[in-house]
Amino acid sequence: MKPIILLQDVWVRYNHQTVLEDITLAIYPCEIVSIVGPNGSGKTTLINTILGFIEPYKGAVTVFDKNPSTMKQNGQIGYLPQSVEVDPKFPINVFDVVSMTRYALKSLNTRLTGKDREIVMQCLEKVEMEKLIHHHFGTLSGGQKQRVLIARALALQPKMLILDEPSTGLDAVAQDRFYHLLQKLRDKEDLTILMVSHDIGAVSGIVDQIACLNRKIHFHGKPEDCIPSEALERVFGKNVHFVLHDKNCEMCEKRR
Repeated sequence: MKPIILLQDVWVRYNHQTVLEDITLAIYPCEIVSIVGPNGSGKTTLINTILGFIEPYKGAVTVFDKNPSTMKQNGQIGYLPQSVEVDPKFPINVFDVVSMTRYALKSLNTRLTGKDREIVMQCLEKVEMEKLIHHHFGTLSGGQKQRVLIARALALQPKMLILDEPSTGLDAVAQDRFYHLLQKLRDKEDLTILMVSHDIGAVSGIVDQIACLNRKIHFHGKPEDCIPSEALERVFGKNVHFVLHDKNCEMCEKRR
């Protein structure tokens, strides 16, 4: 299979300072891939480079065989940024939040069609939020808000989701449910998912590939592979312990 995303020897600078160095990475269809690293390691910069918001000063980036900076916003990628600020008093309900991306595909002053509304409802059903369509968005829990925002990204009918720290602010139970939702979307919708996280332990049990980043990629492979202690130390520093949650573990199954 050809990779959906391919970075070859990519370098990125801010104010003449190197932020990303020698990044080579391939992401294939129907994978969940997590970019993990501490704060300030360049994770969001890497995402912005993939989305075409930042041009590398060296190397090549292709997304769906095209330079991302020249791609038209045709809905192939659904993006959930690190934080979405919504005034809790702003009068907007769940259905309206998800509808935003359908409006984004239309010309100005064009109303939603019956097909648009059908797509919005289908996306809410996929994230199990269809019963809350009339609820005020600001009153939802953190986990519910993330599901609605995923539905909003899905309303573009993309081939890929890119999520920047999507579990921030979620408790352990909500985080676990959210990650299993991503697995379901990969399996049932044939979606490729690229996710940024600072918590390697939390994502290790649900992703297909992990890339450990701290300015450069120090490890890229399956989470069950033996990640060298030297790579973990370069990314996270000393005294780091990596706990892998095995999907075949009886206790992990009981936890769910």
